[in-house]
Amino acid sequence: MSALEFASIQCPYCGETLDISVDPSVEDQEYVEDCQVCCQPILIHAVFDEQGRLEVTAVAENG
Repeated sequence: MSALEFASIQCPYCGETLDISVDPSVEDQEYVEDCQVCCQPILIHAVFDEQGRLEVTAVAENG
């Protein structure tokens, strides 16, 4: 079982920096997570490249 990877994102609604954990066993994933501060839904897209580096984008789900 793979250890989780951690990343920081910025909430597209309130601007707060949030720490998220991503499962590296899935190379390309997209999911919705609510902001821990303002509770708005954030669409998160996490991709692991060929070298295993994590790239994360976070955008407003309803925007």
